[in-house]
Amino acid sequence: MVENKNNRKIPGMLYIFFSFIPWIIYWISCGMGNKFGIIVSLAISLLLLIPQIRKQDFNLMDIASVFYFSIAAFGVFIFKSNIFVESSGFLGYFVLFFMALFSLVIRQPYTLQVSKKDYPEIYWKDKSFLDINNIITVAWAGVFLVSAVIFLLLSMPFTVILSNVLIAFGITFSVIFPLKAPAYFASKEFKKYDWRVEVNPQKPKGENEYDVIVVGSGIGGLTCGALLSKRGYKVLVLEQHYQVGGYCSSFRRNGFVFTAGVENVSGLEERGPVKYLLKELELKKEDLFVKNRIRFFISERRIRNENLFVFKRKQIDVNNFEDFIERFSEIFPGEKENILAFFEDAKQSIKEYFKEAEIYGVSLPDYLIAKVHGDRKISNFPKERPYFNDWLNKTYQQKLDQYFRNEDLKKFFCGLLPHLGTKPEKTPAYKALFPCVSYYLFGGYYPKGSPQNFADSLKKFIESHNGKVLLNHKVEKILTGNKKVKRVKSGDKIFKSSVVVSNANAKTTFLELVDENNLNKKFVEYIKNSKMSPSCLMVSLGLNMDLSDYPTTIHYLDESNSEKDFAIIINSNADSTLAPKNKASVTILTLTYANYYDFPEKGTKEYLEKKKELAEILIKKAEKIIPDISKHIEILDVATPKTFERYTSMPEGALYSFDQSIGIKRPYFKTPIRGLYLAGASTFPGGGIEAVVISGMICANDICNWQVRAI
Repeated sequence: MVENKNNRKIPGMLYIFFSFIPWIIYWISCGMGNKFGIIVSLAISLLLLIPQIRKQDFNLMDIASVFYFSIAAFGVFIFKSNIFVESSGFLGYFVLFFMALFSLVIRQPYTLQVSKKDYPEIYWKDKSFLDINNIITVAWAGVFLVSAVIFLLLSMPFTVILSNVLIAFGITFSVIFPLKAPAYFASKEFKKYDWRVEVNPQKPKGENEYDVIVVGSGIGGLTCGALLSKRGYKVLVLEQHYQVGGYCSSFRRNGFVFTAGVENVSGLEERGPVKYLLKELELKKEDLFVKNRIRFFISERRIRNENLFVFKRKQIDVNNFEDFIERFSEIFPGEKENILAFFEDAKQSIKEYFKEAEIYGVSLPDYLIAKVHGDRKISNFPKERPYFNDWLNKTYQQKLDQYFRNEDLKKFFCGLLPHLGTKPEKTPAYKALFPCVSYYLFGGYYPKGSPQNFADSLKKFIESHNGKVLLNHKVEKILTGNKKVKRVKSGDKIFKSSVVVSNANAKTTFLELVDENNLNKKFVEYIKNSKMSPSCLMVSLGLNMDLSDYPTTIHYLDESNSEKDFAIIINSNADSTLAPKNKASVTILTLTYANYYDFPEKGTKEYLEKKKELAEILIKKAEKIIPDISKHIEILDVATPKTFERYTSMPEGALYSFDQSIGIKRPYFKTPIRGLYLAGASTFPGGGIEAVVISGMICANDICNWQVRAI
């Protein structure tokens, strides 16, 4: 957009009109038999081109105009040919058609240059910006071709009337389409699923009838259930396990309490989604979370000679962001300014990401921005969020390369990518903001009283607001009729509701719980073929050692080989009640050795031997950091990908449901079955506590038809 003196916006595509002026003069004058119109048109075309020559920024249509009118002038005035006058309409439009077609072939649609003048540079890198200009140029090519045919087949006045109507259409389309197209592209596929099911919380319910049924009690499902319960909906949560929480749960062994997976929670900063959830439920952050103290061990690479590197392990304690900057600036003095610039970029991006969060407590994907906030918000997205838009259109590796030269520093910033389960070159940069980069900025948190305590707090909230949570109730079928949710079957019980939120994995939901006849084959194949994310190997240790001098979380990052990376979580340092006095509850985690298909059948001798072997390897690794722990083990428990699969029903024991690499598309939170929602790691925005909280909030807000605003 360009502003005039009154600060009113002038649609950029109207500038195409100026490029048409020499052509309009040409067609009018030649239509009246006046050949001197060619000279006037050439002169105007040259005038339009002069500023472009000065700026070295050319409009292909103006170049084509100069080229054509130069040839026409030579033909008419030098060679005495009258064809450029008599066939001005056909020749002119055909040349413009060829110009538009040529611009598409070279992948530089001719409207692109005009658009670049009128939109900030941040738009130019956006794929949709090029797509929109391709479509506009195709439309103009059609206008030019049809106009050429009209002049070839018809005579005055039909030629003038019809061609002018087509030109008016082209200009109107060029103005309106860029405003509507981003929302159209963002929403096109989602609109197929965007049904509406009216739920009236005030309507009396029969026995075993509910406003909403939640299948599975992971944090995404519990979040949705808790928010709806507070808003007056009668909610039922059905859980197959004997406790709620999914990966956000705990288990106890002889006085030691261990995490089942969650050890570092993001999203608790001032505008974070987890913080918003707690605020709406009137739960206190300090009652449920404690900030982790973090220590990094990195093997610093020093050059002995041109071909030989020496690796020296270095310990870095980080209690806050200022500590982090200070320590890493000491280790990488040549990168200090780059480190500061990188995090300033990240802070601005996160701020922009949560720009709309005060409205619904959560930032939204593009198709929901279009649905909830309107077309204009999508069109203005790159301009209003230039920092975040850059992260949106790059890989994490590209962002690291943008700021850093030191390869060791880049590798360090990839140390928390196991939170996503992806490689830097395959990780969307914006996904690395949450939770990886945000941990350095805002810190990570351990659930106070154990991860189970957080999950149980949501369960208690639902139950205290007229909801019900039934444990040991495995859902066997989500029953439908006419592709609409009707009931849910668990054992010999039938529960009725027109809205079901499945917190089970999408593969379980669509391939086991729902009759495939409700789904088209293409969708079923898409779900079947969706690649799962990595799992992990987890060793839980109850130690008769006092480890209170250590931080809560220790990351060992091997700069020479990321396959050697692992993390140690001392649960009892986050909360002393998680282990007997002077003892420690410890969890060791690694993605190494965690390929689901490398493990024999669960329960076999080979499986047990492999568990024992891998546990010993991981304990030896941990002894590099905490000496002699193998001599102080009271409790030893090993969880493999098959363990996680058994207790959570997550295929392959995947930590984050589907693979989170770039180009991998998760299913929408609304499904092909009317009334059936998805919450949890299977849908937007992916895995991790912060992410699944977002998914639960989105489901709750949509069920409420986006009528309830964040407090």
